[in-house]
Amino acid sequence: MTRHNISKSLAVVLRARMQPNPISSPPPPTPPPPPTDPDPAAPLVASVSHWLHVSASAASPPPAALDSFSDGYRSLDLVGRREVLRSLAVDYDVPRARVRDLMKQYMSVTSAEPSGVDDVEAEEGKEGAASALYRMERGLRDALRPRYAGFLEAMNAQPGGLKLLAVLRADLLALLGEENVSALRALDSYLKEKLVTWLSPAALTLHQITWDDPASLLEKIVAYEAVHPIRNLIDLKRRLGIGRRCFGYFHPAIPGEPLIFIEVALLKDMEASIQEVLWDDPPTPESEASCALFYSISSTQPGLSGINLGKFLLKRVIDMLRRDMPSVQNFATLSPIPGLMQWLLAKLASQIKLSEAESREGNSLGACSTFKESILLPDEERMIHDAIEQADGKQGIELLQDILKSRQWVKSDKLSAALKSPLMRLCARYLAREKKRGKALDAVANFHLQNGAMIERINWMADQSEKGIQQSGGIMVNYLYRLENIEEYALSYSSTGLIHSSPSLSEYLEQPKDL
Repeated sequence: MTRHNISKSLAVVLRARMQPNPISSPPPPTPPPPPTDPDPAAPLVASVSHWLHVSASAASPPPAALDSFSDGYRSLDLVGRREVLRSLAVDYDVPRARVRDLMKQYMSVTSAEPSGVDDVEAEEGKEGAASALYRMERGLRDALRPRYAGFLEAMNAQPGGLKLLAVLRADLLALLGEENVSALRALDSYLKEKLVTWLSPAALTLHQITWDDPASLLEKIVAYEAVHPIRNLIDLKRRLGIGRRCFGYFHPAIPGEPLIFIEVALLKDMEASIQEVLWDDPPTPESEASCALFYSISSTQPGLSGINLGKFLLKRVIDMLRRDMPSVQNFATLSPIPGLMQWLLAKLASQIKLSEAESREGNSLGACSTFKESILLPDEERMIHDAIEQADGKQGIELLQDILKSRQWVKSDKLSAALKSPLMRLCARYLAREKKRGKALDAVANFHLQNGAMIERINWMADQSEKGIQQSGGIMVNYLYRLENIEEYALSYSSTGLIHSSPSLSEYLEQPKDL
């Protein structure tokens, strides 16, 4: 290893370990006190509120005031930031009193009809009324624009402003999780809409991240990897080496830091185990690769939640790989199923409660029968009973709940064999049938399906890490992007919620209707 690589290795390891929360930025210097009001001795929140007022009240906010607000906001603690956000949402919202006055004037003009005048005067009156209406409509449009609009747009144009707005929205989303207030929702909706515009694909640069990139960028990849943590330098170098690709979307306003990045494995076939992808040695020669497997996609900015940069990144990477590697014909994922176990445990708990209520009330409780399901097939329940030495008279669903909560079942071949059939079947149901507002209940499934993928295959014990067992019982799923069907599948999913899946899932999905 050269001296350059040794220095880079040490830098990546040390800085990645020492970096605290990858979302937050290091506290900048305390902003200069406001010149007159408020008092320089006032708390920092008052100082930040002052610079917010100066910036939001001006037609062209002074750059110095925007910088002072930005520096001050970053220095605030959680309580202070939330106070400023509430003020921004409420005090600088749409001026509704002015809107009401303009609407009254507008209605009075539209209801006025000239009478007792000749045709020429009538035409002149109509023209004058039309001009007045156009002026009022223009005034109404301006009045309906929230007062924080100019502040947000000016902040975006400031050096470092886009990053600050991403931090601000991350704080806003956290606050909305606790205070679902209409003014905060309106601020979030407006800011998200602006961020979608400012972060359009045309404004983003696609860059392949390699080992030769600066250590400062590599440490961010280590810190922000959200799906499969990078264990050490060897792991990092492997993910950037032969048979691997890593691509990131960058914005000129946030240099040296990807907004989102995706990791790709070049393989002979579609892999069914993440451990095989991460640990394969030697790697598949790139000349023999026919499958591009997307195994991790990570966003670095929580404040960009709900802005689907991943969709555009995925499609651009597919186009680039098709151009650069004609031998690669298959594009698939090996994806986690983060909501499976949470959904299944909740389903088991509700069915156990219904059974208990039915036992107490006898057959007179008709409501229980309406919502009761057969979670386990008879053969599956029998296998679970056989695998448990002491069932203590419990039902199969109670035993399954106990086994899954303990997470020790993966260490027992007997229990694993008993659970494979029900978990694979219930996983197929969860991915292909369980929906929320007409779309897939699982967030990762929804992401790939809305991008035009289909469910190709579910894989038993594909992620045996602690996180994988906790989230999905170790099951992972391959989503397949059939290039000739991407647009068709994306359109049918977005319009009707239709989920396309391969025949391999039919063996799990063809069950009695109450399942």
